[in-house]
Amino acid sequence: MTYDRLVCANCAAPVSQGRCPVCRANRERLQQEDRPFANLNPMTLIALMVVLVAALALVAHQAA
Repeated sequence: MTYDRLVCANCAAPVSQGRCPVCRANRERLQQEDRPFANLNPMTLIALMVVLVAALALVAHQAA
């Protein structure tokens, strides 16, 4: 889940705006979570999937 849709229980504002210390702390925590593909754009993910499918097809062709 992204922090732009979360609402702070402390100040009732979107967490992405960072109006109170609780919002700012949670925004920082969510931005620093380890997500391996979070910083990749969709075209890069599509290219990685194409390469993966091509590699699997090559392995399947050689195994048969």
